[in-house]
Amino acid sequence: MHTQTKLIAFPDYVPQTQRLAEAAKLPAETLKLHSFPDAEVLVTLPATIPRHVILCRSLHQPNAKLIELMLAAQGAREAGAQTVSLIAPYLCYMRQDTAFHPGEVVSQRIIGQWLANYFDNVLTVDAHLHRIHRLSDAIPVHQAINLTATAPMAAFLRREVEHPFLVGPDSESEQWVAAIAAHDHWDYAVGAKKRLGDRQVEIHLPQRDYSQRHIVLVDDVASTGQTLLQAARALHPFAPASISVLVTHALFVGDALAELEQAGVRQIWSCDSIPHATNAVSLATQLADALQQTILAKEV
Repeated sequence: MHTQTKLIAFPDYVPQTQRLAEAAKLPAETLKLHSFPDAEVLVTLPATIPRHVILCRSLHQPNAKLIELMLAAQGAREAGAQTVSLIAPYLCYMRQDTAFHPGEVVSQRIIGQWLANYFDNVLTVDAHLHRIHRLSDAIPVHQAINLTATAPMAAFLRREVEHPFLVGPDSESEQWVAAIAAHDHWDYAVGAKKRLGDRQVEIHLPQRDYSQRHIVLVDDVASTGQTLLQAARALHPFAPASISVLVTHALFVGDALAELEQAGVRQIWSCDSIPHATNAVSLATQLADALQQTILAKEV
């Protein structure tokens, strides 16, 4: 089945693509990238291009990656692919969905349309959407699929933490915290955040009994880690038994990990949507199931 479909990995996403290929029972190859001294790039696709090409890459640190992605997608079409799909478990440029100040460019709409120019289908995980509820509103492709990682995250916590108390640092995290907690009826709470700058926030937690509980701070994406850091510090007066962190997308730029550890965070876990040292939750099975049930459902 699907003999005319192939996963093609970028070099920085090979292990994840291999796990996905095994779960989806699809062949996989890796394209080659060569950077010239002036930073231009040469993309070399596999010699044999099937009818359906699925490019696999996480789009953190996106600017150079988007050019390479464009060259690979268009190159696949010129080599004979009739359908070109993208699996990008982390999707870039989704946050700026409106102009907050005069002159600001709405990158979500522009990048979304740009992706639609090159891909027939897009599959991602926990895209950072605020004022829209469907990924297709941002990326107008045939199938725009936004999975949530809450089920594998809940399964992971079930194995790792006894009776966890989940805490979302702010209102934006509530949908993920509530969904994970619902799997096993775990306790959860959601804080309130006041943003003072890109790297400065205040977190206020609701009145709950956090004492001697195994607290797991949950969020979709950790960038500077400041929101999680302030939430961890806000928990200290309650003397919890432990504090851990579980996020879908691990960016953790700069000294974020060290700061969290200094704040008493015992374990830091993430999904493998972005290759990172904290990866503990594989999304391969979930991605494979969604791929088979949606994008590949009509192929034979």
